[in-house]
Amino acid sequence: MEAHLRRRLEKLQELLVSYKKVIVAYSGGVDSSFLLKCSVDSLGKDNVIAVTAVSPTYTRKELEEAKEITQELKVRHRIIHTDEVDDPKFKANPENRCYYCKSELFSKLQSLAKGKGISYVIDGPNADDLKDYRPGSLAKKECGVYSPLAEADLSKKEIRRLSKEFGLKTWDAPQAACLASRFAYGQEIGLEDLSRVEKAEDFI
Repeated sequence: MEAHLRRRLEKLQELLVSYKKVIVAYSGGVDSSFLLKCSVDSLGKDNVIAVTAVSPTYTRKELEEAKEITQELKVRHRIIHTDEVDDPKFKANPENRCYYCKSELFSKLQSLAKGKGISYVIDGPNADDLKDYRPGSLAKKECGVYSPLAEADLSKKEIRRLSKEFGLKTWDAPQAACLASRFAYGQEIGLEDLSRVEKAEDFI
């Protein structure tokens, strides 16, 4: 492993150790699976809770894959339900749609963390994500959620490489996005629309 990559991995591990106990916002994708694995390795499984948010924007296939990985890592896995699809501001599908979704998610994760005496909620954005338009990052800042992969300056390519070395089957998983991302901004998002998209993609 190159020296710069080793330093970034060590930085990530140092951050995680400093948190002591964490709730990981866990989607089951490449980044959050790597973050969950590193959290378990750095803190021990008793100090980590993976939390997956289920809503009509999240596919059943993704949920099953998330369950499989948490079982393999032997880490506690909580499934919660979020109600962003009931928010008229989210349904209107503006350009900052993700803000409303993440605000709903992070508020619930912080409430869960407080109830369990956990000070840190963490999620999976990487260093590359900082270059993109991410309206959800405002909700993250408002709710006090940390992104240690980005803070350690780990890129998507590096996370895939390390995931492969760590034996994570998600290392070559395709880029994933919620079902709401299939709709052009301004096109209203309804429950039936989300269901049709999920069924169509399953068929393909």
